[in-house]
Amino acid sequence: MTQISDDAMSDVSGQGGIYLSGDISINELGGPVENSYFGRCDDVTKKCGARLAFRLKETGGWMVLDELRGSFAFEGLTLGTRTIDSGFGGDGVLFNGDVLELGLPNIVRFDDVRFKIAASSTPRPTDTGFQQTDIFTVEMQGDVIMEGNLLVFPAGNP
Repeated sequence: MTQISDDAMSDVSGQGGIYLSGDISINELGGPVENSYFGRCDDVTKKCGARLAFRLKETGGWMVLDELRGSFAFEGLTLGTRTIDSGFGGDGVLFNGDVLELGLPNIVRFDDVRFKIAASSTPRPTDTGFQQTDIFTVEMQGDVIMEGNLLVFPAGNP
């Protein structure tokens, strides 16, 4: 390695972006909330794990991921930007802007990942009139190969 001057460095260009690797654990023993609905994972009378609620229509019900827990690891997730000014059946020319590009990691390792997909009348189980119908339970263990890119198109005005 040798030192280079500022003038020489100004002629050097690189690629922008971020390369991420990680190991994430979610509610291995249960979440921080303990009430009549949520509790520790060793208490069979309580629900264990995180809860994510999504409203599909302004006046509609809620889809939830309930009892979310487990861990997953990945190596090689990339974040960057990309200009879309062509393709997409002619829509790229009309869009003519930057998007966020997520380069999917080659392998994601799941370790005892579990969650339930359900329909709920309210976002929180402590809300008045709460009723929930569990649709199915997902359990994931092992490796998943993920290839390609995910493009996130901005909408609206910042």
